[in-house]
Order: sequence, then C-alpha cells, then structure tokens
Amino acid sequence: MPVKIPNTLSILHSFKSSFSTISSPSSPSFPSSTSSSPKCPSTPHKSPSTPPHPHHTLSQSMMEENIAAAESVIAKHAADPTPFYGDHHEGREFLQAIKKLQDSMLFFVSKSNSNSNSDNNLVRAQTLMQTAMDRLGREFYHIMSVNRDNLDPESISGRSSIRWIGSDSDYSDTGSDEDSLATRESIQQNERLSSPAMLDIQSIAECMISSGYGKECLKIYKTLRKSIIDEGLYTLRFERSGPHQTHKLNWDIAEPKIKIWLNSSKIAVKTLFSGERILCDHVFAASGAIKETCFAEIVKDAAVDLFAFPESVATKCKKLPEKIFPILGLCDTLSELIPDIESIFSYESTSTVRSQAATAVAKLGDVIRTMIRDFESALQKDNCRLPVPGGGIHPLTHNVMNYVCALVDYSGTIVEVYSNQPLPVQSPLPELLIENSPTAENSLSSITVLFAWLILVLLCKLDGKAKLYKDVGLSYLFLANNLHYIVTKIRSSNLRYVLGNDWISKHDAKLHLYVASYENTTWGKAVASLQEDPTVVIERDAAMEVFQRFNHAFWAVYRAQTEWVVPDGSMREEMKVSVKKKILTAYRAFYWKYRVMVGHEKDTDIIVPDHLETYLSELFYSSSLSGPGCKGYSGV
Repeated sequence: MPVKIPNTLSILHSFKSSFSTISSPSSPSFPSSTSSSPKCPSTPHKSPSTPPHPHHTLSQSMMEENIAAAESVIAKHAADPTPFYGDHHEGREFLQAIKKLQDSMLFFVSKSNSNSNSDNNLVRAQTLMQTAMDRLGREFYHIMSVNRDNLDPESISGRSSIRWIGSDSDYSDTGSDEDSLATRESIQQNERLSSPAMLDIQSIAECMISSGYGKECLKIYKTLRKSIIDEGLYTLRFERSGPHQTHKLNWDIAEPKIKIWLNSSKIAVKTLFSGERILCDHVFAASGAIKETCFAEIVKDAAVDLFAFPESVATKCKKLPEKIFPILGLCDTLSELIPDIESIFSYESTSTVRSQAATAVAKLGDVIRTMIRDFESALQKDNCRLPVPGGGIHPLTHNVMNYVCALVDYSGTIVEVYSNQPLPVQSPLPELLIENSPTAENSLSSITVLFAWLILVLLCKLDGKAKLYKDVGLSYLFLANNLHYIVTKIRSSNLRYVLGNDWISKHDAKLHLYVASYENTTWGKAVASLQEDPTVVIERDAAMEVFQRFNHAFWAVYRAQTEWVVPDGSMREEMKVSVKKKILTAYRAFYWKYRVMVGHEKDTDIIVPDHLETYLSELFYSSSLSGPGCKGYSGV
C-alpha cells in the first residue's frame, strides 16, 4: 500500500526526532562516499541580522543565526544551476545548511504557540527549505541520470553481496556477539561494495525524506528507475502484453516468444529485479515502509507481466500434447526461479508477484499432467492396421520413444508435477511393472511408474501389431526389432537411471527369446532337412534327396526374407552370425561328405557352401524400403 509522506510542518509536530536522521553517525555523507557525517563548519556563515529582540533568549538568537547562515548557502546554490555533484566541499556545505535549517525549524515549532516571532521565523525557514529541496531534487535527478551505468541492476547485482536490508531491528544488538559482529561486517561490506553514487543518492534521499519532501524524492526516483526496468525488459526482448493478447497468438508466434522468455526470465529475476531491490533497500535503508512501497511501485507491474506469460501460454497449449516440451521448459525455469522470487519480492506489497509466479507454476503443472494423460490415451487408442514392411521399426515406436526419452530429461519437474497427484496409470499396477522396479522393496517412485507404464502400453500395442503379419517368423522379427530399438534408446538416455538395470536386463532376455523364436520358426525347416545323424553314412540317392530337400527349404525361406529387415547394424550382424552358425556349419559338413558321391551332373541343384555364406550375408537388407527399416538405418 502507498506510504503517506506528510509535509514539513506535520512532521515537525508529530515526529520531531526525525530531523536527527541526517546527522546520525550511521548515515553516509553527500556527496563523498568516504567522508564523515556532516559537521558544523568551523566558521559559520554570517548574514545581516536585525537587532536582538529584548525577549530573545540565547538559543533563539542562535537559531536565527542558523537560518541566516543557511539562507546564504541555499541562495548561492539555488541561483547556480551547475550541479555540485563531485564537489565534496559544496555538497557537504549544502547538507550542513539544511541540517541547521532543520534544527532551527524544530526549535521554533516548539515555541510557536507562545511567540509570534517564532511563527515568522518558521515561515521564513519553511520558504528556505522549499528552495533547498527544489535544488536538492535537481541534484538527486542529476546524480541518478549521469550514473545510470553505475546504477544499472546488472552492475549492482553483480557487484554487491548485500543482504536484504530490512527494518532497523534487523541490525539491532539483541542477538549473540557473533551475530552482531557478522551483521556489522555485512554492513561494512555493503558500504565498501556500494558505488559513491549509491551513497550520494542515499544521503540526499534521507535528507529529503527527513525534511518532509519524501514524496518529491520518490517521484524522481520511481520515474527514473521504472524506465530502467522497462528498458531492461525491452533489451531482453520480452514484450509486455496482457493475457488476452497472448491467447490470440498462434503457435508459430507463441513458440519464439517462449524461447525469448526462457532466455530472459533468469536475467530479469537474478539481475534486473534483484539489482533493483538491492539499490532500493540501500537508498531508502532508513525507512522500511518507504523502500517497500518504492520497490513495489517500480517493479510490480513488470514482474506480474513476466510471470503471467507462462500461465497464458499453458492455457493456450492445453489441448496440444505435442507442445509439452516448451511447457515443461517454462515450468522448469519458473520453478527454479521461485526461491529467488520469494526472496526478492518478500514484501507484503509485492505478494501479488509471488502469487502470480506460484499460480503460473500450478497452472503449468495442471497442463503438463493433462498433456501426458492425453498422450497416454492417444497411445491406447492407436488402431493402425497396416504392418510395417519387412518387420522394421514401427513409426509408433519411434514417436513414443522419442517422446519418452525427451520427457525424462525433465524428470525433476515431472516429479514435482506429480507430487501428491494421481498418476495416469491403471490400478492395481501390472505385475510386470512391479517385477521390473529398480527401487527397493517394490516401492515404486512416481517417475518410475509413469515411464514404465508408458513403455508397457507401447509394448502391448506392438504385441497386437505383430499379429498383423501372416508369417510367424516375421512377427518375431518385428518384435525383436522394436524391442531392441526400445532397449537401445533407454540405454542411451536418462531412462536407464529411471527404469534401472533390472528392467533393461529382463527386456534384453526377452529380446533374445524373440530372436531365438525367429530363427527356430524361420530356419528350423532348412536345418531339419539335413541328415539327423551326421555320423551315419547314407546312400547316394538318399544324399541327393537331402540336397534337394535342403535346397527347396532354403530357397523358400531366403526368397521370403529378401524383404525382411534388421535396421540396427550390430543386431543385424549378430543375427547373421547366429543363422550362419545354425545352418552353414551343418550344411558345410554334409556337403563335403557327399559332394563327390552325388557326382557333377546335378551341380545346378546343389548350393556351394561359399555361395550359401554369401546369400546369408545379404540377409536383412531391403533396397525396396525407405524410411525406418531401410538399408543402413541404425535404428537408434
């Protein structure tokens, strides 16, 4: 809420002790950052004075002389438009004149009810004070204007380790000696790190506020500093706009704005707003209420606009589950900034900023949960009935694994999003999920359950799609290809930490079963066509019959498999080695045992082992395919 700053006469009557602020030993002097507090000059300035009134006391005469001395100094500087910033002597002289004027006004206020002459002196002093404050206000504006580079939030936040300066009680000696010592050291470090300009404007601000001209001081300060905040956000390319304007943005326009926000928000909080809070607390350290109101009026609107943007975008993208990653980025960044936001905007008057940031995080969390739930629902409803040619990687496998592997990179954010929230999984959990938990005593973490469930749903959909193939061997090859792709993606991403080694090992074993089932189903007839007991010698006609039976079985399988694929290179080589070991070893032994016996007239019906090896080496490529599953595609 705004702080009401009374005029001089009101202050004098209700808060007489406020005039002592300018002479407090803890107050920095103006304009030098190293000089001591203002002291009375050794040779006071004299001005023509009227003969002393017969009823004048010694104190009253001294106060009238103070007014006259102050009038001389104030009149000189009021007439000279040249700023005296940098001239330590003149700046000190001017503040000393104001201090004398304050003392005189305080004295005459106490005598005003009994002495009409006191009222005249008070009016005269008030007129001088008005002139002095006009001059001091111009100096205040000048110092802040010419020192923009030294007073910009980046310089202040980067240079200063100042703790937030609270009320005077923050620095009281009520704590332990060690705490008091640490506090004093903190204040001293504050003063060492602060620029001369910061100390100078602090001195002027304290003088103007204690003289009853805080409103004028704050008007100058807020006008200049608010423009710096606006310029800072403009430099960061953040365009302040209302939520209605954000809702009207299409995605092509909203997406680059999200990237700008992600890049600018941390700088805005940690530099722009933080630096402004440090400067405001320093300049108006003498008054907790004033520095709170001043800071709030400078930054509150800009900060609310900055933290309202993620909420507006989240609302717009709620029904676009494919846009979850920009939303996760917004949630991740804003959640990371929450501690800084709570600290910088700790005042009651800036509670709307904290509330807006918290509301935005909550809204982003709601939208993320909705998007993941919609993604899982879309996966469950997938009813594509077109088999992938050659048993290659299904597009659904590509899409889901790319989505899940990207999703796991935001696991910390997702854990927070699902804290105290129901997971989008069936209940009770499938036994497969429990068995494969990497956590102790089957106590599944929310993040493990979520990702294990999404992959389980995918595996179930792939089982259904495998049944679309008429050839059982091709069904097993399809399952092997897709499971290998899934396991490989998990091994190469952060999913390996979420699902654990047990999950990977068990699915590796399942993959080997798929490969073995493929080999037995596909090549079993060719192997069975050879002689069952190689130690038994058979007749020529029987041997010839074995050759013909093997040729027929091999070519039937081989021709079918010329269109079958194994996209992953390492898996392809492993499977070819396994098939060669199963077929070529047995055939080569039979061939060299009976080749001479059957003669040469049937050469065209007999496959030479070297040729057989070449044929097997050409398996699992398909030049007719494009996209996933084509020759040379790694599948990872």
